[in-house]
Amino acid sequence: MHIISLLQKVDVAEKIKNAPDSGYQIGVVIGSFIPFLILGGIALWMYKRAKKRDENGY
Repeated sequence: MHIISLLQKVDVAEKIKNAPDSGYQIGVVIGSFIPFLILGGIALWMYKRAKKRDENGY
């Protein structure tokens, strides 16, 4: 968990404060959520794969 927090030391509030326009602000917010969406998608895929394997009796 400590490694993940080191990788995500991005100060979103500072980036939004220094944003040139509102389009940049939206991009920063969306970009900060993309890693979580990807990890959630991987977790969902792994869950469905394990559930399917359990139903087939492997």
